[in-house]
Amino acid sequence: MSYYVGTLGTHTEIKRVAEERVTLPCHHQLGLPEKDTLDIEWLLTDNEGNQKVVITYSSHHVYSNLTEEQKGRVAFASNFLAGDASLQIEPLKPSDEGRYTCKVKNSGRYVWSHVTLKVLVRPSKPKCELEGELTEGSDLTLQCESASGTKPIVYDWQRVREKEGEDEHLPPRSRIDYNNPGRVLLQNLTMSSSGLYQCTAGNEAGKESCVVRVTVQHVQSIGMIAGAVTGMVAGALLTFLLVWLLIRRKDKERYEEEERPNEIREDAEAPKARLVKPSSSSSGSRSSRSGSSSTRSTANSASRSQRTLSTEAAPQPGLATHAYSLVGPAGRGSEPKKVHHATLTKAEPHPA
Repeated sequence: MSYYVGTLGTHTEIKRVAEERVTLPCHHQLGLPEKDTLDIEWLLTDNEGNQKVVITYSSHHVYSNLTEEQKGRVAFASNFLAGDASLQIEPLKPSDEGRYTCKVKNSGRYVWSHVTLKVLVRPSKPKCELEGELTEGSDLTLQCESASGTKPIVYDWQRVREKEGEDEHLPPRSRIDYNNPGRVLLQNLTMSSSGLYQCTAGNEAGKESCVVRVTVQHVQSIGMIAGAVTGMVAGALLTFLLVWLLIRRKDKERYEEEERPNEIREDAEAPKARLVKPSSSSSGSRSSRSGSSSTRSTANSASRSQRTLSTEAAPQPGLATHAYSLVGPAGRGSEPKKVHHATLTKAEPHPA
């Protein structure tokens, strides 16, 4: 704290940390002769040049709750009527920073005092982060930053000693980014680079810190882990494929079983024709001729069925010869129609 004494009073500079209590001095000797005419006023000019009244005393009354922002936080620190009109602020906020003026008036006499108040804000707890790969031979960046706090903020990285004999300094191949002091580059990582690292952010108001653990992995171990993961994925895919193939095979077998009764086999025996007896010899002869021509025209398409019918229709040795005919629609035109097995009937024997 420094004082500058002038003809109009004193000029004081004070620095305080936010959330603490501060007392801005203002002394006078004007209240002793005549207390009824004493007036005291505190004014604040902020960093943007705006001026406002903080607290006043006039006509035997104190007016301290002039703004919502300072309500309940400002008051006279002592007996202002006895000559001590110092101002007390608690708790201190960053918005209280600025130039304060204390004016004391009594019976035409004035005393002025000036106090410059600077409110310091501690750095907020920094956030420690890692950027890069945690493998041997790779580069890793340690990042540390506080979101708030009075500038400038100084950052300091160091290694935390967890065991006896461990070094508290950063690895030899470490580089600090002077454009951004919160960044430190660890080059060419080794297994010895593993450990706990601490970042400390500090300013005039105080310090805050955070820690982060660095675990460097061996390249071979990473390859084994990657191979194991790949093998597990491949095994899962193979299992899924086998299950899918089994399901498809069962579906196919079920479909074939359902369709088998509906299939017509090419080598199956055709149904036997039913033969009927013609009504007369003349009609039998015409039917025989018509049947013979129809049988010849369909020899290529139903050879197997026709052979079966011919065998059954031939007269047996020792039996009387009977006339048989094919009963069906008469042929139209020169091209006879094909014979259907369902229209064949057996002819009854006709007496001679």
